[in-house]
Amino acid sequence: MKKHSLDNRKYVIGSVVVGIVLIYIFRLFSLQIVSEEYKKHADSNAFLKKTQYPSRGVMYDRYDSLLVYNQLAYDVTFIPREVEVFDTLDLCNSLGITLEYFEKRMKDIRNRKLNPGYSRFTHQTLLTQLSSEEFSVFQEKLFRFPGFYVQRRSIRQYSCNVGAHVLGDVAEVSKKDIENYEYYKRGDYIGKQGIERFYEKQLRGEKGVEILLRDVHGRIQGRYMDGAMDIASTPGKNLKLGLDIKLQALGEHLLEGKIGSIVAIEPKTGEILCMVSAPSFDPHMMVGRQRGVNHLELSRDGWKPLLNRAIMGSYPPGSTFKTSQALTFLEEGIINEHTAYPCHGGFVHRGLRVGCHAHSSPISVIPSLATSCNAFYCWGLYYMIGSRSKYGSVQNAMNRWRDYMVSMGFGYPLGVDLPGEKRGLIPNAQYYDKAYRGSWNGMTIISISIGQGEVNLTPLQIANLGATIANRGYFITPHVVKEIEGVPLDTLYTTPRYTMVSEKNYGIIVEGMRQAVLNGTCRGADLPGIEVCGKTGTAQNRGKDHSIFMGFAPKDNPQIAVAVYVENGGFGATFGVPIGALIMEQYINGRLSPESQAKVDYIRERAIYYDGDR
Repeated sequence: MKKHSLDNRKYVIGSVVVGIVLIYIFRLFSLQIVSEEYKKHADSNAFLKKTQYPSRGVMYDRYDSLLVYNQLAYDVTFIPREVEVFDTLDLCNSLGITLEYFEKRMKDIRNRKLNPGYSRFTHQTLLTQLSSEEFSVFQEKLFRFPGFYVQRRSIRQYSCNVGAHVLGDVAEVSKKDIENYEYYKRGDYIGKQGIERFYEKQLRGEKGVEILLRDVHGRIQGRYMDGAMDIASTPGKNLKLGLDIKLQALGEHLLEGKIGSIVAIEPKTGEILCMVSAPSFDPHMMVGRQRGVNHLELSRDGWKPLLNRAIMGSYPPGSTFKTSQALTFLEEGIINEHTAYPCHGGFVHRGLRVGCHAHSSPISVIPSLATSCNAFYCWGLYYMIGSRSKYGSVQNAMNRWRDYMVSMGFGYPLGVDLPGEKRGLIPNAQYYDKAYRGSWNGMTIISISIGQGEVNLTPLQIANLGATIANRGYFITPHVVKEIEGVPLDTLYTTPRYTMVSEKNYGIIVEGMRQAVLNGTCRGADLPGIEVCGKTGTAQNRGKDHSIFMGFAPKDNPQIAVAVYVENGGFGATFGVPIGALIMEQYINGRLSPESQAKVDYIRERAIYYDGDR
């Protein structure tokens, strides 16, 4: 019995010993192989890995004028494990920061919720974007602050003070950016808006690493293996934009003191020549450590200068929309070139009246475009929606109409290479069935035929309509970037997109728009030596009407299509037409005549709002 107990005890003790050995083996394996923290600790004793930040790609306009470039700056970093006792107040004075800011910054850095990548053994960013002058002051005292380092970086600079909405800006990554993209860590920069955001991957390049060897006291002894293990950074790609920066500057000049947008497109390529949103701001406000303060101030501005109205503003297109209606009615056989409808001061039918201005009656499609007759388009939509013999129901007719609008680039984002593009609104049968509980007809929705009612477009979509008419039936997705260094453009920006309307019918619309300039509502856009085609728009609003113009030039082999939208600007001929004409003249001729320059000054002085207004 005694011998049996001793045998059992032997097995128990042996199992305990084996267990302890296995625990030690597992723990050593975990520390040396699995644990990233242990590896960092071990590496930090022997190596200092310095991130090599690539130079960000620069931007040029279509004529190779430098728009966005890099300027040398410095970040102050530290490795928490290496930081020794130092004079905190001396550090703050050297960097030009307050003690309160320093203490809060250090607390935030150690907060793993705010800084998920925090480690005692890796570089943490204390302060970013020191200028060369600030760096010089700090460099002289750097020896007093063991564990602190200076990292060379670059910040964005702008050669001019226009184009802020299109060019975008760069800022420090947010917590969300770090969580979403493995590439970034705290202190890195990322494009926040505009081209900087959309082409972030192409512009940023790829980071490199320089490995330095330490001695037992942590002193740098030189490059590890003479740099054989270093990874060189890869510079970002340079971008050539389709923008004409002089045209952009003129557009922003013309919209000073106004709310609205100007978009100009080269029809044959889809390249955006200018994209103006007003009110705007100086892109230099988004550079440096004051970016956060300036951004907050702009975001609180009641006129919303941060909003890119060209792609984010959704507006009734007014009478510029009549061109799309005429194209639809012609292609569907609702009208032909000679079909005439009466206009006795407007559209009058079954007790409903849509007003119009004085012109001859009855009227056909070409003069209806020239004079911007409301009645002609109301009759056209009324007969299309009510044609049960052709479509079977108002729902089928409505959805057929919708299909034409979508093919022209309405109702969905066009796909411009900028973040934040809105889709506008093109209603369909389901929309009206829900709104009117299935009880509606052509009379119910008659206002959409003249670009009012439920229809909403972005200024970019209106400009694209002009480009599509200029091309006689197709468009290439509008885009800002013309060339990416060493990389082909996405096929979206090189492939024609055809509408449902034949080229023959586009020719009729072109003639109507030309007549509008020669003897119609767009006479103010008639330029010497340039065959301009245009269409005015006056969109009703709760306050003063919006002033709109859409056109292109020259009539044959067009070089530019433009849309102008001035909120509360009144009739289309008040602001839309003269601004559109100046944009076309500047681009085609490369300059403005003295007479046109006088118009610029006159338009600029006619402000609709002032800085003190809210």
